[in-house]
Amino acid sequence: MALNPDMTNGTPDLGSYGIWRHFAGVGPELARLIESSGYGAIWLGGSPPADLVSAEDVLDATESIVVATGIVNIWSAAAPEVAESYHRIEKKHPGRFLLGIGAGHPEATQEYRRPYQALVEYLDALDIGGVPLERRVLAALGPKVLKLSADRSAGAHPYLTTPEHTAEAREILGPGKVLAPEHKAVLESDPVRAREIGRPPVNNPYLQLRNYTNNLERLGYSKDELGGGGSDRLIDALVAHGGADAIAARLREHLDAGASHVTLHSLPDGADPSATYREVAAALFG
Repeated sequence: MALNPDMTNGTPDLGSYGIWRHFAGVGPELARLIESSGYGAIWLGGSPPADLVSAEDVLDATESIVVATGIVNIWSAAAPEVAESYHRIEKKHPGRFLLGIGAGHPEATQEYRRPYQALVEYLDALDIGGVPLERRVLAALGPKVLKLSADRSAGAHPYLTTPEHTAEAREILGPGKVLAPEHKAVLESDPVRAREIGRPPVNNPYLQLRNYTNNLERLGYSKDELGGGGSDRLIDALVAHGGADAIAARLREHLDAGASHVTLHSLPDGADPSATYREVAAALFG
């Protein structure tokens, strides 16, 4: 029997800019720094488990910032448990959580098969579990899943994209839908050094995964540019670098292309991102 949808079922206000970071890398102190810097949302990547404790912990540590998953993997997190976790969080922190889900990629998941149909079935299960359409988004790159995002969720959370993709995604989603792309950044003025930092996490795993390479080919990058760790042109398109003003300008390009919200993913992943968050926030928010 379906649960009654929560009363607070409108899509949370994400603001224009947020932070994307692996769910294991956002402790209470960092979460509070992100909130105090002016960002509107924290996106927890790396396939958070179905209990969504990582999201709950960040919400507990902060006052009003929105927390989203970027994304829960449908192959590893059962929809009924995710729905139960959603309701637990919504009761405790009403209106502050957005559930991002996605099908991952075939090379990384042995059970991966028929991803589109699996997404549809997962959304059906979330419906049964009472998770409102307005409180969920889909990881989406290609036209078919972008259209599904528009029809069955609040919108899309594309990963490893460019402003050109954002413009195409907005056309497919239509107006009024969440479009929240992730964009990587290295706070480093030397372009050679910045590429040395940015290239490895793009190459491994994403340039080895066909859903990402197919999308990049659709955007006009050749197979040669996708090989060898990625051409300089490709890395510069996917990883903003320079000072805080340059990174902020690159993020704004997504908004200009039709994004409703942009998530900053600071590289390298293992480093303390605090300085990047503060400096880019100063450039974005004054």
